[in-house]
Amino acid sequence: MPRTPATVFLCAFFLAASVVAAPRESAIALENSGVIAGTLALPEGAAPTPVVLLIAGSGPTDRNGNNPAMQNNSLQGLAHALAASGIASLRYDKRGIAASREAGGREADLTLDRYADDAAAWVRLLRKDARFGKIVIVGHSEGSLIGMLGAQRGGADAFVSLAGPGERLSVVLRRQLAGKLPPDLMKDSERILSALEQGQLAGDVPPMLAALYRPSVQPYLVSCFKYDPAQELGKLRIPVAVIQGSTDLQVGVDDARKLHQARPGAPLVIVKGMNHVLKMVEGDLAAQLPSYSNPSLPVAEALVTELAGFVKGVVQ
Repeated sequence: MPRTPATVFLCAFFLAASVVAAPRESAIALENSGVIAGTLALPEGAAPTPVVLLIAGSGPTDRNGNNPAMQNNSLQGLAHALAASGIASLRYDKRGIAASREAGGREADLTLDRYADDAAAWVRLLRKDARFGKIVIVGHSEGSLIGMLGAQRGGADAFVSLAGPGERLSVVLRRQLAGKLPPDLMKDSERILSALEQGQLAGDVPPMLAALYRPSVQPYLVSCFKYDPAQELGKLRIPVAVIQGSTDLQVGVDDARKLHQARPGAPLVIVKGMNHVLKMVEGDLAAQLPSYSNPSLPVAEALVTELAGFVKGVVQ
């Protein structure tokens, strides 16, 4: 269909209405057995302001919510939207990822606890900065569990689980693999999972399962399996909120409810129509997949409203 002047005007109007202007940003680094690189997004206005520590999810996900295969700028968009609401944020590349790659060392040395210690170290660094007041950790996906542990160890003022799993990773893996492997590989998978749950490294990994259980990643899995997210959330004695999208295909509303059971008085926010990368997209995987590589699609407005409201409530 030809793009008439009226069509162009309407496109420009909706684009302008949906795009959040970029805030003042500056680089920041944490020295913690290696250099961890981050970005501060600062709102206009007088200091001190509340600050959100954004923690990305699993895999090679960087500070902006991207990985080499998919660019969606979900966490960058969230940081910019928070700044427009008067809230500062710090997002960072986890140890071993992107600009923090050199701090990762060997894959076999990476554990969930190292990631949690980094989150705690960021909290302590932010605590020394006169520009910031209350510190709220927001952990997305696997970053939720990292954030819970970081909040315990670093003394954050509040915590938000954003699309965070509600069960141990071993339970999640069993559920995801059920019915998808031939019987012999399923037996091998269960043998390996059981060993890792006992804190033991498993030998003899079939090539077909190497992507999941290669020897160099087993220490990380052992470190993850020992933590139950709901139990860890229940240990926090600070304000907590649980936020989950209703169309998330990776982490479900049931996960949010399991987390909420550990802190039944905390806000439980289900954002209708929000998927795992914090965009307003419904449908099956085929319908949602384009949003994982669409940086121009804004983060869910309701997410920003609810999160900013929680953070400001912590300040009062």
